[in-house]
Amino acid sequence: MLGGAPESRLTIVYCRVSSTGQKDDLASQVNTMEIYCRSAGVTVDEWVQEIGGGMNFKRKHFLSILDRMQRGEIEKLLVAHKDRLVRFGYDLIAHIAAENGCEIVVVNQNSLSPQQEMVEDLLSIVHTFSCRLYGMRKYKKQLREDYPEYKVKEPKDILQ
Repeated sequence: MLGGAPESRLTIVYCRVSSTGQKDDLASQVNTMEIYCRSAGVTVDEWVQEIGGGMNFKRKHFLSILDRMQRGEIEKLLVAHKDRLVRFGYDLIAHIAAENGCEIVVVNQNSLSPQQEMVEDLLSIVHTFSCRLYGMRKYKKQLREDYPEYKVKEPKDILQ
């Protein structure tokens, strides 16, 4: 632990969705976590809600939680699903947490076979890159509309 554990350690609930269009899902996730915490008798010190992709490790609240975890400030971190914390690399985050005396509680533990887990990982990767490709196409279209006097090149034209 960096700097030793503070006297009073926190219990934090972390809820995340990928986009602003999923705000209803975020509210539902928070509600589910409230019900779980109430029924399990968990006293929550802090509720953290974030909008950002699970493959993006530069999320403000996620990084803050990691920093606080490494300082020993967090005793327990609750998430609805593993992928709400990170899309990939959960085991690394869990290791960092354990090394710093933080327990990560995953409320919805779907037990998947290694094959099912791999298929879900691959589908997540394909989905993420499909969204990025769609975003690039939308951006290119917007550039063409905003600047008709310029020829917006295709990515293949730029690379040649």
